[in-house]
Amino acid sequence: MVDLIRPEHPEDHHAVFRVNESAFGRPDEAGLVDALRRSPAFIPRLSLVALDGAQIVGHILFTAVEVGSGRESHPALALAPMAVLPAFQRRGIGSSLVRRGLDDARDLGHGVVIVVGHPGYYPRFGFVPAEPLGIRAPFAVSSGAFMALELRPDALRGVRGEVRYPPEFAEVER
Repeated sequence: MVDLIRPEHPEDHHAVFRVNESAFGRPDEAGLVDALRRSPAFIPRLSLVALDGAQIVGHILFTAVEVGSGRESHPALALAPMAVLPAFQRRGIGSSLVRRGLDDARDLGHGVVIVVGHPGYYPRFGFVPAEPLGIRAPFAVSSGAFMALELRPDALRGVRGEVRYPPEFAEVER
């Protein structure tokens, strides 16, 4: 477990970059976080860090996306990325970050979260495959790894179409 989960502060940016780079073994996701901070899709309260003492050991980011087709669109959030320093993995830190992030997103009035992630991990938080719900990814991904979650009852009612990610996501290889 961790000592504290809180929204990131500007002075955390270097440590957040290091966490993402270490967890993914490349700088792409860390660069994505930096780019998204400059994007209108960035929601400061939904960029969270996990601390072990004074050390930042984990990070999760939720950004604004849209789901729709044609002119019709519905607001949603994308959970990406979520990272924990390798030496701190398998201690429940990632799960704590996801739970806190989902709670904060719900408290802020958001209704839907989309994630591309491990199909053995995210269902424990209530995520289900998005494709059977009529929600499509704009890129190739296995149907089991592309998931959606309702943060409040009926939030997915009428939500259909392709997820429209901020352009910053296009810079990261999947």
